[in-house]
Amino acid sequence: MPWKKIEPMNQRTEFVLRAMKTDNFRELCQEYGISPKTGYKWKERFLEQGLSGMGELSRKPKSSPRGLDEAVVCEMVRLKERHRHWGPRKIRKVYERLHEEAPSESSFKRVLERAGLVVPRQLRARHQAGRLFSGRKASAVNEVWTVDFKGWWHTAGGKRCEPLTVRDEFSRYVLELRAMANARGETVRTCFERLFEQHGMPQAIRSDNGAPFASDQGVLGLSGLSAWWVVLGIDLERGRPGCPQDNGGHERLHLDVERELRGCSVSEQQAGFDEWRKTFNQERPHEALGMKCPAQVYEKSDRKYKGTPEDLEYKGMESRKVAKWGSISWGSRLIFISGALAGWSVGLEQCSEGKHHVWFGRLLVGQLEEKNLSFQRTEPKAKSQRME
Repeated sequence: MPWKKIEPMNQRTEFVLRAMKTDNFRELCQEYGISPKTGYKWKERFLEQGLSGMGELSRKPKSSPRGLDEAVVCEMVRLKERHRHWGPRKIRKVYERLHEEAPSESSFKRVLERAGLVVPRQLRARHQAGRLFSGRKASAVNEVWTVDFKGWWHTAGGKRCEPLTVRDEFSRYVLELRAMANARGETVRTCFERLFEQHGMPQAIRSDNGAPFASDQGVLGLSGLSAWWVVLGIDLERGRPGCPQDNGGHERLHLDVERELRGCSVSEQQAGFDEWRKTFNQERPHEALGMKCPAQVYEKSDRKYKGTPEDLEYKGMESRKVAKWGSISWGSRLIFISGALAGWSVGLEQCSEGKHHVWFGRLLVGQLEEKNLSFQRTEPKAKSQRME
């Protein structure tokens, strides 16, 4: 019959009992296939603890010199409770500002996970998360501002709320978060006049293709609001229809706004928006900014707002004013251009016999033919909606 398998603890017990009597310790160790160092370890443990010391001990340290004090853990949890939707890295940065030293990022993650305050991130499939926008990416502050309406929700009192958001793409600074009375172009223009007076003007503004930022009926998609931006010398950029990822950073901002501010009553609404914007700009660290806050990066634009010009001027071109119904006069006839350009002048540049390019500011909006008194619109660019 086969030999019975001897458990390690029984072998150690047998070894130490024989070791107490043997005169040749090294030979005994060799018999059991262990080194003298290991043999002496088990012999000493037997002398100190008896047979109970023959079992395996846990390798976990009894204490850690870097163990977190209860007060530190409570402070970590308190900061997380204050900013429920911020991750461990951002919470650590805030802690670091308040204290001379901060535990490691892994410590913050471990503590907050144990407290049930971290929700695992759900990664989308690669083909869904791809960034397909082909326009410019801001490399400096005030190079591109992004704008959009959040989309409406109902307040605690049942009122409809549809906040306007404006953001500097490079610094992530939220320039505006405001509950608007309505989404008409005139109302939004008043808001932008205030922003331009406070911060100066950007080089370009990126929006979607919806009203009041664009119009599917206007030439080059121009609306009254975006035409005004062109008059001020601001470039226009638009994402592709049905592709919110083209303005992904702004969409991500909207996600934070909705889950943190939805449900405010009307009386608390704008005050809550203002406080949230202050916290986002001045306290919330951003990974893309090296864990700086947007307010540490953003600065006012050098392009000062001096009010709206009376009209556009065109050097070396014939100028024609667009009437309130969107037409210009040519001889005794009226040629329709676009209602969005009403009140502004367009420039006519002869490009060939009987044909003229029609310019609105720096935008080539179409071509006018004298022979049949027709206006042919310029088609928007297929990929990038930025118009030079």
